[in-house]
Amino acid sequence: MKASPVGYDLALAERIRHALTEHAGVTEKPMFGGLSFLLDGKIFCGIVRDDLMVRVGPDGYEESLQRPHARPMDFTGRPMKGYVYVGPAGRRTQRMVDAWVARAVTFVATLGKPAQRRRRRKST
Repeated sequence: MKASPVGYDLALAERIRHALTEHAGVTEKPMFGGLSFLLDGKIFCGIVRDDLMVRVGPDGYEESLQRPHARPMDFTGRPMKGYVYVGPAGRRTQRMVDAWVARAVTFVATLGKPAQRRRRRKST
């Protein structure tokens, strides 16, 4: 990873954006000391330091871990089932990034729209 003032790989962020050119409803949000990408308000991938974080869901978790350079996402010290980290060698080409991003978008699209949050009125 090249030194970055933001603490994550800026080139990887651009490659993720490139993979998402056909997708509407995607937003970016700084999270976890890195950058997260959300589809309709739900995280589907991101960058944590020099790792690509991919949300694959519980059903795709074990299969994703069998792929080269993927490992459990253990941001909190415990693996988060349904999320994997992909090391730099596993996202070396645009094609590799495209495949991981597509996997994440496909899973998150199955979750449907998030429920509207009700805002509490402040009492004065």
